[in-house]
Amino acid sequence: MHVTLATKFSSAVNVFIPGGVILKKTDPWLWLPPAFLAEGGPYMIVSVVSGIFFKTLGMSNAALAFWTGLIMLPWAVKPLWSPLLDLFGTKRQWILALQAGMAVLLFLIGVLLLTRPSNALFIGAFAVLALASATHDIAVDGFYLIALNSHEQAFFSGLRGTFYRFGAIGVQGGLVMLAGMVERAGGTIHQSWAAAMGIGAAAMGVVYFWDLCCLPRCESQQMKAATSNVPEGAEDHCGALREFFGSFLEFFRKPGVWALVAFLLFFRIAEAQLSKLAGVFLIEPVTAGGLGMPLDMQGFLYGTVGSLALLFGGIAGGLFTSRFGFGKTIWFLVCAINLPDIVYVYLATTQTQNLWIAGICIAIEQFGYGLGYMAMVLVMIAATEDSGRYKTSHFAIMTGISILMLTLFGMVSGWIEERLGYRQFFWYVMICTIPSFLVTIPVARRIRPDFGRKERPAPEEG
Repeated sequence: MHVTLATKFSSAVNVFIPGGVILKKTDPWLWLPPAFLAEGGPYMIVSVVSGIFFKTLGMSNAALAFWTGLIMLPWAVKPLWSPLLDLFGTKRQWILALQAGMAVLLFLIGVLLLTRPSNALFIGAFAVLALASATHDIAVDGFYLIALNSHEQAFFSGLRGTFYRFGAIGVQGGLVMLAGMVERAGGTIHQSWAAAMGIGAAAMGVVYFWDLCCLPRCESQQMKAATSNVPEGAEDHCGALREFFGSFLEFFRKPGVWALVAFLLFFRIAEAQLSKLAGVFLIEPVTAGGLGMPLDMQGFLYGTVGSLALLFGGIAGGLFTSRFGFGKTIWFLVCAINLPDIVYVYLATTQTQNLWIAGICIAIEQFGYGLGYMAMVLVMIAATEDSGRYKTSHFAIMTGISILMLTLFGMVSGWIEERLGYRQFFWYVMICTIPSFLVTIPVARRIRPDFGRKERPAPEEG
């Protein structure tokens, strides 16, 4: 049965019935898109926009790479406190509290910009934002599993990533472009970023009030049923903690686990360093080895065009692997995530001022990254095939390990660039692609060639 737009609109209107009626079960289309938009946006503020932010405020590449890398740690270690969200409150309560908190925090950053305090205060504010955003990710992902049945989870599995990416595009492209346009109109860089952060706070506030009305209250009854046979007190908490630590033990007992860990750590070693400074390189003055791109143009080319290319690359990677399977695509995907990095060697060597050429180079690299990232996704999914009831937690552990690598290598990238210069730094990045090929060899041997390929119906007899 098809759900028309009119029906969706009617459902949305019913949410706002006078008297404060909140539906116990709402259409996932009402709450799922804004929830995952609110995942992608803050993550991009911390991981990418913060580097552009600090660069325009005069911070050195070594310092901005270190600090923006360090504040990414919550995403790497978030599995360590994920049990707290099960033990205290509901996922819905966590989601709403964290969305409101992030809206207030972005507003405060905008206010602070007008007073021009030291960068240390901004680093602290971004660190708190990172902690809140990483915890919000845990809550939303958990709510997704609780609020949707198996059919709905399967249907929205790809769309959730799309909504996440749109949130990232809105921030990486939209907010940076807005800051650039305010600056071009005569505003100071502090006023420009204050306007951008204010818009970000308003957007998060809208998401909060929307989710306040549309997030279904579906947890309390399920949780009560799940714990009805457990005595009151700390016994259920101890059981949850034992389950949590048991998932870690089971993960590190997997056959070939250390080859898997090496893959997670080093597969994206080149991209970890390139992504930390690519956006900074575009706005760096020509005299300092960059392209001298205006902030609003950087937001358009890198934040919007590049992000869309990344999105389409991910879609293409999924279609490609579902058609041919892991065995026939793995090395193509490894090449796709690594070899397009060479475009930055070209950009740093020529320092082209042709925005068409720069945009094409950015799109090629980002499309390749989106395409090649499917290799990591396939390996992680394949590694959970023997995880039993720990599938979700093992996938979260692997995600944390891979983000830890991005954080650690990203932290030192600025220091390396300052000693090499941009052109030599991008050649160094190309050398760093070699480990990606090496760590793929042992894990590829353990995954069956047809993994990931969509099964075709057998031909009918007769």
